[in-house]
Amino acid sequence: MGKVVIVLFLCSGVYGYAQITHPKASPFSTLEQEVGLSKITIQYSRPATRGREIFGDLVPYGRIWRVGANASTKITVDTDMEVMGQTLPKGTYALYAFPETRTWEIAFHTNTSHWGDGRKNYDPKEDLFRIKVQPKQIPYHQENFLITFDSVAHNSSNLNLVWASTKVTIPFTVDTDAQMEMEIAKQIKENPTAQTYYEAARYLQEQGKDTKRALTYVNKALELGGDTYYFHRIKSLVEADLGDYESAIRSAKRSLEISTELEKDEFVRMNQKNIEKWQSLENN
Repeated sequence: MGKVVIVLFLCSGVYGYAQITHPKASPFSTLEQEVGLSKITIQYSRPATRGREIFGDLVPYGRIWRVGANASTKITVDTDMEVMGQTLPKGTYALYAFPETRTWEIAFHTNTSHWGDGRKNYDPKEDLFRIKVQPKQIPYHQENFLITFDSVAHNSSNLNLVWASTKVTIPFTVDTDAQMEMEIAKQIKENPTAQTYYEAARYLQEQGKDTKRALTYVNKALELGGDTYYFHRIKSLVEADLGDYESAIRSAKRSLEISTELEKDEFVRMNQKNIEKWQSLENN
């Protein structure tokens, strides 16, 4: 009898600790977005509407929302950024929202240990800062809560919170120009290859800044690296930016010649279009 009791006790212990792995109603998601030389990472869960009224009902107005489901949504920036004039230092933060009909408050919260919205443990004094944004109605239904990035540029990006028929946009900015100037100076000092000078010239040309320096860099790239179709293409763009269409056409023709030989069709088309455009400008 004693043996039976022991066996039953052990079995009940095993089953007491057993768990069934099941699909989550609000699946976890990780989102990464590069912005220039920086990166923003979002970790959040994605609840579905499932026919429910969301804002003003499931997510009440005037009350803290975890911006998703389950654990609080986390946002990590690997360099200092700005959000609507507020400095967001490098680090990880909990992202909270306080929805209202006309205006939302978004809180970047320094305490990332809370489960969900923290309820009574949430302390506004631990907010790094809050911003105010306006919700917009979208012309479609977003079933699962979605965080996306768009308008991604070297120095900025918009973070969007989208669910049901509502969208909120949070603009981020980062001083990529300062980072790039440091990177250019460092690489030219330590590792001045043809590619180094080309990439520096390309960045300056794309940003429309310091065009004469960009020309110096691309000439150095050609000196060190020889004939390369993409070196000549950037040189043609820089020369056109300087208004020297004669030189730009000459550089573009050389890029066209090399890219034709290498069957780089995209560069063939781009050079052909630019040559035609610059010839028209040169004749006016």
